[in-house]
Amino acid sequence: MQIGFHTDAFNSAAFSFEKALQWAQANGVTRIEPGVIDGVSWIHGLGYFPHVSLAEDPVGLRETMASYGVSFSQIDAAYPLSGKDGPYLGLPYVLKSIPWAKLAGSPMIATTDGLHAPEGLSDREAMESMRRSYGVIVETAEKYGITVNIEIHGYFTTKPDLLEEMLAFCDSPYFGLNFDTGNSFIAGHDPVAFLRRFLPRVKHVHVKDVSASLAEAARGQETGIAISHAAIGDGVNADAIVTCLEILRDAGFDGTLSLECEGQGGPLIERSLAWVRGKLQELGIRET
Repeated sequence: MQIGFHTDAFNSAAFSFEKALQWAQANGVTRIEPGVIDGVSWIHGLGYFPHVSLAEDPVGLRETMASYGVSFSQIDAAYPLSGKDGPYLGLPYVLKSIPWAKLAGSPMIATTDGLHAPEGLSDREAMESMRRSYGVIVETAEKYGITVNIEIHGYFTTKPDLLEEMLAFCDSPYFGLNFDTGNSFIAGHDPVAFLRRFLPRVKHVHVKDVSASLAEAARGQETGIAISHAAIGDGVNADAIVTCLEILRDAGFDGTLSLECEGQGGPLIERSLAWVRGKLQELGIRET
């Protein structure tokens, strides 16, 4: 398995994407997962934003990353597709990310639904809208050889029966699941049972712990965590994460474990990295 990280870790530290690459190089991490924006902004242009723009040269960025020994595990193009604006804001954004990902050397993109039930739509109407959107997205992704992952993050994706229905929208080897240990937990589920149910569809994994205080306040009431303020291994989800790693190992998963936590400019994510690396060694999982 590879270890990577989501650049959300450095949002509050106002890192640039290149500074996140420098952190990756210094800590021997070879995979990175940023969010992508369609266009530019002052915070991005001034270097206070650790994500990338679809307006940037993807080939040039790939070459810059290679100079640090880092490549994309996935790019996060997860504008919610479940709301009324999903077809006219989310769909074009995701479609634009696919050829960009190909040129940038990213094998996958992440997509998702909204955190809450969409206003003005029934569940069935929203599911049908997403089915149409994913049909176009996956058809396009197949042309470029890019895998489209549904991330567990919202009202629909944290409901296992509805997620199973979503994963049946398209029959394609380029359509899979980004499993998230933290979001499945905060939504009130057992991450271990959730992973076992969807194991054959897992292409990419977000590893995220949950603090005891957040679990007490929000578990079963929220569907996703914007960013975890618990270092991986320090929260109440740690034992489940270890079991998930065992399940992934036994299934022959050879993809990326993308770490997600507040980085505090480095210290918190460095603790997370050390814990995950230690568990991989204990479990006999080779880091590649």
